Amino acid sequence: MTKRMWALVAILAVGLAFPAAGVTKSSGGTLNMIAWEGYTQAQWVKPFEKSTGCTVHAKYAGSSDEMVTLMRSGGGSQYDMVSASGDASLRLIYGKDVQAIDPTKIPDFKNFGKTFQSPPNNTVGGKHYGISLQWGPNTLLYNTKKVSPAPTSWAAIYSPKYKGKVTVPDNPIQIADAALYLMKTQPSLGIKDPYELNSTQFNATINLLKKQKPLIKKYWATAGQEISDFKNGNVVIGASWPYQTNTLVADKAPVKDLVPKEGATGWLDTWMVSSHTKNLDCAMKWLSWISTPKVQAQQAIFFGETPVNSKACAIMDKLSKGSCAQYHANAPLKYFKQIHFWKTPIADCGNGQKNCMDYTKWQSAWTALKG
Repeated sequence: MTKRMWALVAILAVGLAFPAAGVTKSSGGTLNMIAWEGYTQAQWVKPFEKSTGCTVHAKYAGSSDEMVTLMRSGGGSQYDMVSASGDASLRLIYGKDVQAIDPTKIPDFKNFGKTFQSPPNNTVGGKHYGISLQWGPNTLLYNTKKVSPAPTSWAAIYSPKYKGKVTVPDNPIQIADAALYLMKTQPSLGIKDPYELNSTQFNATINLLKKQKPLIKKYWATAGQEISDFKNGNVVIGASWPYQTNTLVADKAPVKDLVPKEGATGWLDTWMVSSHTKNLDCAMKWLSWISTPKVQAQQAIFFGETPVNSKACAIMDKLSKGSCAQYHANAPLKYFKQIHFWKTPIADCGNGQKNCMDYTKWQSAWTALKG
């Protein structure tokens, strides 16, 4: 954890000993959770436990694939909840690993931005399989001293100009980034959704990534790896998250980021409830708690992402001046419309045809690509 984040821990630990609206004391229970690291911090978990009588036990997962595997372990009865990203949520929904919930039982649901109330990554057939939590765009990050002129397009990470100095995430869902670029630059391919690719569109996307491979210095697995590579000069441009940018800027590194003219992919995480949980009461109380403006603001600042509750913005600025704008929590609707949030690729193309490449094919192609 960076010094900046430890400082935030101290700030955020203040003033938490009160229950959130709509969260009441229960008879107790235990929630076994699978979460991204940083999603179950003591600052908001301890007050939740005190207010509700529910106990939280969290296991951090390192990837969406691991989350899906864990949620299915023990016949699906080992874990009660998961903070799934969009590349896992549909797998869990169609696999019947998670259950539908009633969002009207979540007091702050009405304060969620419209984009985040019923997104396709967690809402199927009009049913809500969990509650949206936080989001962030995959940005183009570059060294301002080494990259000139300043890039405006994703074309920069496919350019031989920066051979051996490019970095992108080590994740099959990265295929969607390349598909988005082709969607905007090669309209003849007919790509309408970067997560719904027929074999022709998929092959064109993989071919682009194969051409990019000789330019790649590293496929990064963690934010810390990318931060380190930018600091020591191993890379000068790549696909990133706002957290890396903010950490590097805080350390005086000469970097900037942007959402290029083609738009960007992004993650939208969802707290989901296991179909097999025996602790539904506590699970619903957690959904209410984690949706409140203050807890949303705390997590957003701690992790470096954007809350879905529109009322969190003012609290963010009280906790860390300027953070609302920094993380685009007050951005206009047009900003959200350029973000294509992760969703699990499935065979159903959404147009009545079932000839799209599903996630298993994405995984196989990504593994073969890296060699």
